[in-house]
Formats: sequence, C-alpha cells, structure tokens
Amino acid sequence: MSTQAPERPKAQQPELPAADRARLEKAVSLPRARFLMGLPVAVIVLIWSFNGAQFNFAKLGEGAVNMGEFLSRLFPPDFSKFGKIVELLIETFQMAVVGTVLGAVLSLLVAFAASSNISPKWLYYAARWVMNVIRSVPDLVFALMFVSAVGLGPFAGILAMTLGSLGSIGKVFAEAMESVDRGPMVAMQAVGASKRQVIQYGVLPQAAPLLVSYTLLLFEGNVRGATILGLVGAGGIGLELTTAMRMYDYGHLSAIIICIIVLVTAIDQGSALIRKKIT
Repeated sequence: MSTQAPERPKAQQPELPAADRARLEKAVSLPRARFLMGLPVAVIVLIWSFNGAQFNFAKLGEGAVNMGEFLSRLFPPDFSKFGKIVELLIETFQMAVVGTVLGAVLSLLVAFAASSNISPKWLYYAARWVMNVIRSVPDLVFALMFVSAVGLGPFAGILAMTLGSLGSIGKVFAEAMESVDRGPMVAMQAVGASKRQVIQYGVLPQAAPLLVSYTLLLFEGNVRGATILGLVGAGGIGLELTTAMRMYDYGHLSAIIICIIVLVTAIDQGSALIRKKIT
C-alpha cells in the first residue's frame, strides 16, 4: 500500500504595494513625452552647430586628393635618426610617468575636497571652481608659463601635465568617490568612525578600481600630450616632430609618427591587461 507524501503548501509571494509598483515601473519606463519634445531641439542644435562650424562633406571630398598627396610624401619612412627618435621617446615616456604619478596624487587630494559625500559644501564648491578654472586653460598655456619660469626642457612639460591633470582627472576621481555605495559609510558613522576612517575603509576600497583605471587613462593621455607639449619646447619628441614638419623632412616625420604609434599601442595594451586584472 503506497503512501503519498503530504503536499507542502506553496509559499505565497509577498504582494508589492501599488505605490512601490508604480515607482519601479516609472524607473524603467522611457520618458516618451520629454524625449519626443527634446528630439527636435537636439536636431536643431546639431544642424546649427554643423552650419556654424562650416562642416562640409563636399569640401572634404575635394581635398581628398591633397590628403592623399601628403600621405604619399610620408613614404618611405627614414629611420636614419632612429637612435635620436628612441632617445626622445624615452624622454617622453619618462615625462608621462612622472607627470602621471604627481598628477594622480594631487588629483586624489583635490578629489577628497571635491566630493559632495565627503567634504563640507564650502570646500566642495571651492574645489570644483578651482578644477573648472584649471580645466578651462589649455595645457599649452601651462607649458608656456612653466617654460618661461624654469626654461626649456622636460621639467616644464612635467609641471604642465601635473597641473593639467588636476582639472580633468581630479573631476573624475571626485565623481568616482561620489558614486560609491553610502551603506558602508552610514554604518561606520553610526558606530562612531572618524572622517578619516570612513574615507579609508568606506570610500577608497569601493572607488579603488575606478581610480586605478582613470590613472591608467591619465598615463595614456600624458604620453600623447607630451608629444604636443614639445611644440613649445617643454621636452619630449614634439619639438623634433615640429622641426621635421618645418623642414619638410617627410621621411623623418613618418619615422617619428610610426615610433609614436608603436609606443602608444604598447602602452594601451599594457593598460588593458592591468584593467582586466583589477575589474
């Protein structure tokens, strides 16, 4: 005689209140009315920008022949000064390393002051205003300022990269800290943790992957930026690049460009491996 096990009563799923259900549905619904109203405005602004910037596909097509002629002059590349190119690329790389370390450290300090969940309002707005001012000034202006202060050479370029980093990377560092989960911070404050302990154990561990990723991005940008700063005598390979262009030495110019591409590609691949390890 077979015995059947008694059926277990099915667990009832808790019903979501109507107000919470409406709030969740609103969070995933598309703002159709505002989107449809904003779309024509965006199109008008885009067309206005194209006209104001004198963007012309026809003119680009007409100039394609000249671009092709310029590119043909770059071949074959002339590597007769390969040793000098490598020496200047090493200097560019060194400038980027020092500028990235100094810029990241100073940007982290400024980011503490520019994070709304850490600093008081008066300090928050002051730090944001300083970063906005720095971000508004081109790096070439900083380079010219430091060249006039310390003379020609890579030191001026390092100072320009460091100061320029405060405006750009300092902002994203602050936003990374503002995006952390506030739960651990509230819990630590509830048990009497100090501000330093909240930052050290509640903010930095959560923001660390983003901070490292942004620092690597800063390093890649500084390598490319160092080639530009050399145009005003702030070290790096930029001055040699400008000299080759002025002397119409297209073979040497092509060799410099190829070497810069190899360096930037190698750094990009290395940065990608590091990002994959930390994420």
